[in-house]
Amino acid sequence: MLSRCSITSSLSFLFLLLESHPLKILSSWTCACASLFRSRHPSPSPSPVQPPRLSSLKEKMSPAPEPGNAEESQGGAPSLLDLPELALEYILEKLPPEGLLSMSGVCTALRDRCRSDYFWDKHMKRKWDRVIGPSAYKVWQLCLSPRRDNGDSNQGKQKGLLRLFSLVWPCSWAGERINIGQDQTCSLPYDSSVMSWYIALETGRFWFPAQVYNRENGHAGFLLSCYDAELSYDFRTDTFRARYPPHGRRAMALETGVTWERLRSPQVDTSPHDLHLSDCLKDLCPGDHVEIQWRRNKEFPYGWWYGVVGHLESCNRNESYCRCSSSGAVVLEFNQYSAGSPWSRTTIDRRNHREEGNEVDGFYGGIRKLRTDDEISAWKRLWPTELLE
Repeated sequence: MLSRCSITSSLSFLFLLLESHPLKILSSWTCACASLFRSRHPSPSPSPVQPPRLSSLKEKMSPAPEPGNAEESQGGAPSLLDLPELALEYILEKLPPEGLLSMSGVCTALRDRCRSDYFWDKHMKRKWDRVIGPSAYKVWQLCLSPRRDNGDSNQGKQKGLLRLFSLVWPCSWAGERINIGQDQTCSLPYDSSVMSWYIALETGRFWFPAQVYNRENGHAGFLLSCYDAELSYDFRTDTFRARYPPHGRRAMALETGVTWERLRSPQVDTSPHDLHLSDCLKDLCPGDHVEIQWRRNKEFPYGWWYGVVGHLESCNRNESYCRCSSSGAVVLEFNQYSAGSPWSRTTIDRRNHREEGNEVDGFYGGIRKLRTDDEISAWKRLWPTELLE
């Protein structure tokens, strides 16, 4: 029987060790614990029950000692579930996603804990927060709704998009293969949990709406623009596949190898085929950074294009005498284009702005003002090396 002093010393040493090399230690430690726990605590069939309190877990998980072997059972190796609640929670918080998934296959107690939204929320925000927005979550819920209803009428059978979670699934993330076992089934939850969503994103089975800067591998016709697309993650290359809406009679365009820095979540809840209702026109003044919708013709979807509010031709650009901000006309400059380009400058109506343009120069739609340095710097990082014509 370990004394209270020795247990306290062991826990202190464990915390110190995890603080210094958390991922390296936990990665190997997780595999070892998973193997050890499976041999000592065979996992029963999954059942939709609420997670039991940790105080009762050891009694439910530990096999009953055979007659005459009481001393041997008491003197066995200590279980991870013998740790205090705080210590166990601290360890699970330090595990990477693949470690949590591996530990969830050890036993019922760890399965319930390792699938908790509390742990997976942090991983979701750390990796996906910048490219996943409310529109992606809505699509995910729409994917689940009919399957959830179908699952209820079929006594919980898992079908459709998330059926892969109930199959034998080789988990490969970031080039690191996690072998759950030749005969071990990775029965992942069929629900709207954060873990289910995270895995759907990581495996690339879920296509989600987002926006791509400089679409189609930086084609000259799309430089300093941002277009709506459906994205799917490729964990082997840590890049994305993008599907763009058809342009007129053109087929849907597909692009591979899209990097993280070229992605963002949709900034407004407006379809790429609809005019965005601008709410910033009265506030615009020279020097403001903006994005404006533009499309080649009315059959094409809108893309967002970067520009800056300029001065009227009649203005001498002296701040003391400039009245551009009170004028009914707003000048937009696109300085990525040379001065002689038809797309280097345009003027819109501040008070009654609707879609403006023609079949030659294209059509300008709604405007949104960029209000943060992060938004502005994201565009400047993509600035072309040469002026466009």
